[in-house]
Amino acid sequence: MNRTILLAALAATALSSPLGAQIAPPTRPQQRTSLPAPTMVDPSVATLRDAALKDEIAYDIVEGLTTEVGPRLAGTEAEARARAWGVVKLKALGFKNVHIETYRMPVWVRGEETAEVVSPFPQKMRLTALGNSGATPAGGLVAEIVYFPSFADLQTAPEGSLKGKIAFVSNAMVATQDGSTYGQFGAARFTGPNVAAQKGAAAIVIRSIGSDHGRGPHAGLTNFADGVTPIPAAALSTSDADNLSRMVARGKPIKLRLVLTPRQTGTHESGNVIAEVPGSDAKAGIVLIGGHLDSWDLGTGAIDDGAGVAITAAAAKRLLDGPKPKRTIRVVWFGSEEVGGFGGRAYAEAHKADRHVLAAESDFGADTVWRYQASLPDSAKIIGERIGAALAPLGIVKGKDAAHGGSDVEPVLATGVAGIDLNQSGQRYFDYHHTPEDTLDRIDPVQIAQNVAAWTAMLAVVANASEDVGTISVK
Repeated sequence: MNRTILLAALAATALSSPLGAQIAPPTRPQQRTSLPAPTMVDPSVATLRDAALKDEIAYDIVEGLTTEVGPRLAGTEAEARARAWGVVKLKALGFKNVHIETYRMPVWVRGEETAEVVSPFPQKMRLTALGNSGATPAGGLVAEIVYFPSFADLQTAPEGSLKGKIAFVSNAMVATQDGSTYGQFGAARFTGPNVAAQKGAAAIVIRSIGSDHGRGPHAGLTNFADGVTPIPAAALSTSDADNLSRMVARGKPIKLRLVLTPRQTGTHESGNVIAEVPGSDAKAGIVLIGGHLDSWDLGTGAIDDGAGVAITAAAAKRLLDGPKPKRTIRVVWFGSEEVGGFGGRAYAEAHKADRHVLAAESDFGADTVWRYQASLPDSAKIIGERIGAALAPLGIVKGKDAAHGGSDVEPVLATGVAGIDLNQSGQRYFDYHHTPEDTLDRIDPVQIAQNVAAWTAMLAVVANASEDVGTISVK
């Protein structure tokens, strides 16, 4: 007799004996658990969503933008060409009320940028100036580096201790699905140069804020406080930063030569490209969606953010081609996001009298959407439930936090407008973010189509909801 049969026999014997009868659990009536009825998906929403899984419009838009325009640094002639290209494209797709709204902004451009270790291990390194960086003398700057393993270590350096030195911050970002480590490690770029300048540094170099291991540096903006003179500030490629850290570990003083010649060129024109899917009820409000048209200039701006303008426009196009939605869907290709969110603020100011009921943006590449998060008033919670039900077949789960939008729609959200986040996977986004590798081949046609399907489903629910979305109280 095997062990399973033996145990079964013993259990039966125990239950049939007087002792077994005494220890047997009492019989209780079954209790029925009342479960909430599942939220049903409108068949028309499901049809739109499923058809969008075969979308080719989004890939076509980002292919055209990166091929025919290329990199689009904010406030430059290239960004102006991108706006003109966008108007032609959106009109060809059938959007209504397509136009450009311009504004003025300060413009920074890069110049020559080189670095090399002078001693004790002479070799060249790859780096790129950070936006708003100051410049070295034309002949360059040679100085000894002071090593800081993290931004926190730089913060605790004594005042004046960096006089005449080049600060080097080597904190290493790691990839996560939600991209949260960008904020954690990004402080070395966002405010590190300002801190180093206040402590007397002649310049600063940081390990690029990225999760890759290569020789392509990551660009990005930094800011100096009022009254702080900008110092030369640059990001080393992650591989060169690691190499420099290994040199530091050998215990010898290290001298670095930097040549950085960026400059501020004054105030120039930038702008937002706006297009609409007109709604049937003008009083029902506007659903605002989009991404940013500008990009850094090392790559061609495919994942940041050619993908975002393409995904949102392609999703809106699917509703444009069907029955007129109740609410107007406004697609905005924002300008000058990378250098401080000028386009988002200009839009919010120009349209503060408009009744926006929801705002959302796509600015995290084109990999698979895995999570959605919502900020909706209590009166519109059912809309969030419908969105969740429509997104579930795409493998998208509901997050625990409220939607926070992004820099382009934050000024509108700050007025109490509801928001939705459709979060893409960040596992590889920061390998290419702001690098020369931000190119079309980083976009998977299947994954970008999944993005379009998610946005299409969300728009179909929100734009046609019978409920009044209402506003969220702003603290």
